[in-house]
Amino acid sequence: MNETNNKWLQLIIVLSAPLLSVIDVFIINIAIPAIKKGVHATDAQVQLVIAGYLLGYAAFLITGGRAGDHFGRKKVFFWGMLFFTVTSCLCGLSMTPFQLNVTRFFQGMSASFMVPQTIALIQTLFTDVKERAKAISLFGITLGIASITGQVLGGYLSDIHWIVAGWRLIFFINLPIGIITLWATHKYVSETKISHSTQFDYSGIFILTFALFCLIYPLIQGREAGWPLWSIGLLVLSVVIFIYFVYNQKKKLAENRNPLIDVRLFQIKDFDIGLLAVLFHFMLHTSYLLLSALYLQNGLGISAMNTGLYLILPGFLFMTSSILASKWIIRFGKRVLQAGILLMGITFYLQMECWKPGTDSWVIISLMSTWGFGNGLVLPSLLNIVLKRVPTEYAGAAAGIYSTFQQTASALGVSIIGGIFFYFSKQGWQTAYSAGIIAILICVALVGIMLYLLPNE
Repeated sequence: MNETNNKWLQLIIVLSAPLLSVIDVFIINIAIPAIKKGVHATDAQVQLVIAGYLLGYAAFLITGGRAGDHFGRKKVFFWGMLFFTVTSCLCGLSMTPFQLNVTRFFQGMSASFMVPQTIALIQTLFTDVKERAKAISLFGITLGIASITGQVLGGYLSDIHWIVAGWRLIFFINLPIGIITLWATHKYVSETKISHSTQFDYSGIFILTFALFCLIYPLIQGREAGWPLWSIGLLVLSVVIFIYFVYNQKKKLAENRNPLIDVRLFQIKDFDIGLLAVLFHFMLHTSYLLLSALYLQNGLGISAMNTGLYLILPGFLFMTSSILASKWIIRFGKRVLQAGILLMGITFYLQMECWKPGTDSWVIISLMSTWGFGNGLVLPSLLNIVLKRVPTEYAGAAAGIYSTFQQTASALGVSIIGGIFFYFSKQGWQTAYSAGIIAILICVALVGIMLYLLPNE
């Protein structure tokens, strides 16, 4: 096999990491009702099934990227994939909500070590500008395929019972893919140059993880428990820890001790505004996928399988508009994103008004498809908008902060907006969906404000 073919084969192999990591976000949404029944979980516990995965993912993303530099990207990718496969199986074997949530956290943590190696290997393998652009495009297509595949598989597997409960199969399917990927990685993927100068901010990792836990856990469990004193205390403690984290990172930067996050980036005004846009957009994006999957099944009586099928066309339109946006943004700048967020806002409002028991399937699919097209104009282009004003020497650090913010925002969306939805579910699923959509529309407005504040250059 010549060198050119070999690097494209290596790309196909390492793309399994973003494929599996994204599938395991989307596949859960539609399977939530089945999982809740299967492990006898409360609403808060099933929220943690999603939020716990995102929490583990967010807390270790930057460390995962640095581990590849220090130990070798092939080695870290291999071990990350191995632990992801093992923890996936442990999720499928879980008998209680506690077991499932603990293993989901470690599954997310495993993903945070394997996925950054894919991006780093693309930069290493493809030095030619055109080839790298094609490789990055394949990375984006993989994310789109993963979102569609996850939704369809989640719906299909939730409705079947083969030897074991169908919802357990959504975790077990990672086993054959993981084994094949591990074999192919060992045989075909080349090791990269190792940099032993890379340092790890272990205390920074611990402080950030603890701060995120103190924020996410009480938002979910506190609501269900009626906001006891411990939940309020943890929320206050999270603010204190986040403030200390910033101080800790500034101190390490001043002492040249390689902090987890380079806080100098927060001095760039447009970067800060862009991150706020990321925060609110991923809050609404992840929570909408959860709310719509639950409402279609519980509120409108649509089967899990059909719910998954309803999301195929929106997924394809998302991919289509993503490709178009990459071209349009060169000419029209942030106006492309503004058009997308406006389209999403209109769609959400119409869903709140039109989705009632007995609604025709074409109304549901058409509104979801319009949302998918609008979201494609926004979500993939956010990275470009956020990093536009960041100096080249800080690009890697900024990308790490972006990814961490993205996963944290997703966890917050599930916690806060998902919490609103579950709170109002006692008054009926339609009331709950309307309340959740109102919260999502507030996020839409905040994204629109952030985009307005950004320069259009």
